[in-house]
Parts: sequence; structure tokens; C-alpha cells
Amino acid sequence: MHTVINNCIFAPKYIYMARKSYLFTFFLTIIFSTGFAQQQSGSTDPGKPNTLDIHFNGFAFLDDHEYDALIPLRKTISGTRTAIDLGLNVDSLNHFVVGTNALHEFGAIPYFLTLDPVAYYSRTEKNWLFNAGEFPRQDLLTQYPRALLNDTMMYYRPNVQGLLLRNTNKFGYETGWIDWISRQTPTQRNQFMAGQLGTTIPNPGHAFYISHYFLFEHNAGSKSDTAADIQDSGGGQLRLGLDYSHKTIFDSLKIEAGEMLTGHRTRSQYQFVFSHGFVASLFLSYKCFALFDEFYKGDPNYLTYADPFYSKPIYNRVDLIYTPFVGKHLKGQFILGLHQSPARLTDSQPAFRVVYDFGRKVLARFSDF
Repeated sequence: MHTVINNCIFAPKYIYMARKSYLFTFFLTIIFSTGFAQQQSGSTDPGKPNTLDIHFNGFAFLDDHEYDALIPLRKTISGTRTAIDLGLNVDSLNHFVVGTNALHEFGAIPYFLTLDPVAYYSRTEKNWLFNAGEFPRQDLLTQYPRALLNDTMMYYRPNVQGLLLRNTNKFGYETGWIDWISRQTPTQRNQFMAGQLGTTIPNPGHAFYISHYFLFEHNAGSKSDTAADIQDSGGGQLRLGLDYSHKTIFDSLKIEAGEMLTGHRTRSQYQFVFSHGFVASLFLSYKCFALFDEFYKGDPNYLTYADPFYSKPIYNRVDLIYTPFVGKHLKGQFILGLHQSPARLTDSQPAFRVVYDFGRKVLARFSDF
């Protein structure tokens, strides 16, 4: 059942202070970690030092959401994302990237529905990565479960607008980030997200690992509507996992299970309402075939950017994945998603995606300028 905190006088102040403390700690960690990282050796930079390079990548997608369990949200998502940028690699540590990521939905007029800017500073170390600006979320935040952040974010919001700090080592990785969705103006609301995710492998080389995902969302009014309802929501998952990839006949085999907790409130109407439930997943692949199963049982969840199926008290999704071709710069996949929920025994979601990435190509070296 939902847990509502109505009579706890200190709860709103505590949560407000916790949010402020979280953001302060996040920025303090960035300052400290960046300073510490300067003492590290090595480099994991995306471009060669002292060069100007170009990067071209994107994907085409056809994703049919015509399921009956959520009729108001039925739609077919289709189009292309095309990204191109120029990278100035000052040295092995410091990089500046400027470009654009354009979305075209099939049949749309004008041709490019949105043009998302790509403009960020990146500092890369042996174990550290720090990004500031508008940078791609791919491979940095796409590990989030769909119960917290829907995978359609890659269609309509492929870039993070904010800051990100990541540390990787033999025991796993840890990432903290903040993403501004909307700046407060006389007509626009003040909206941002922040979060933390990571995986810890207590004994490197063994199958057992622990993963966690945390997310906070804030939605306030515009400057001309200061009386607008202020909404806060967020949640997290803690999962225990086993990774038997390349230890069986399967190329990949991962099993996870854990707990999910989410909460939401409208400050002028009610305090935080919490939901909790059990989550589990299975991923296995063999050559060009793969299967991904996700299961949830618990209270309905109402996060803004989460998969809407997690508003159901019990839900299971199976993705049957076929990858017919994988090239040096190209990958094509057919995906059949099967949704099981109380409103509908089985809803299907067929999808096809082609991803291409030509990597970073050097245009000039500093000595050539």
C-alpha cells in the first residue's frame, strides 16, 4: 500500500534540506574529484591530443506503441536522429566539443522537428570523466531501468544539459549528474533532474555485483505564475546481480533482483506519497539472438519520465531481440516487446533500429594550423 506522510511536521523540511544537501554534496564532489583526478596518470580521452576532429553518428527507429493497456498513450514513434560535432582536443586531458543533434520524425513538417545543441567541455583521466554543458547521454545514463527513466528519452532528449562526473575502477563505476530540463522564464517552468547510479563488484572477477540507481525530479512554476503548484518526485532501485557472461554457452547472462522505492508530492496539496515494490530482470544473448525480461510487483509508480507501464501493480515485459547485422560502424536490430499487465494479458511492441557511428576522424593537427 502507499505510505502517506501527512502528520509528520518535520518531513517537508527534512526532504527539502536533504535535496539541498544532495546538490551541495554533488558539486563538492565534482570540485574535489576534479582536483584529485589531476594527480592521476593516463588518459581515456575520446580524441587524439592536439587535434581537431569530427564525429558523425545517429540512428533510425520505428517503435510501435499501439498497445491496448494504455490506450491514451498509443502512438507510433518513428524517425531519425543525426548528430555531428567538431572536437578540439587541447591535450590528452581537456576537450571542447561543439555540434548539433537533429530529430526528424517520418512525415513531419518542418523536416527537422528539433535541433538540440551539442556544446560541452570534457576532462578525461585514467579513472575519471567530467562533462559540463550539453552532451550525449548515451552510455553515460542509459543504464537506468525503464521504471525510472524511459528509453524513449533517447528519441526526444538525447542530450544532458548540465554536469556529470564519473569514476571507474576495478570495483565498478559511480556516476553523479544533474540535468536542467527547463529554465525559469515568464512563460517556462523551472525543471531539473539529478541522480546517481553505479555498480560495485566486491570481488572483481566473480559473478556477484550490486547496482543502485537514484533519481530526483523538480518541477516549479514560471516567473509570472509564482502560485503554480510545485511538484517533486523521485526514487531509486537497489539490485543484487549475478553476471555469468562468457561462463556458460551464452555470450551474456545476467540475473538481477531488488527493491524499488519512489515518491511524489504536490506541495500545496499533499506531502510525499511513497510506493515500493519488487523488481527483477534477466538478460541473455547468444550470437545474434537475445532475450531481456523485466518484472515488477508492488505499488503503482508515477514518475514523470518513467515507463508508464510501471503505474500498474504488477507488470512483466519480455524483449525478443534479433540483430541480423553488425558492421564496423553499423548495427541493425529487430525487437519484439511483449507486455503483460492486469489490463491486458499480452500487448506487443515491435520495433526496428539502425545505429551508426563512424567514430572521431582527425581533420587537422595543431602543427598544421
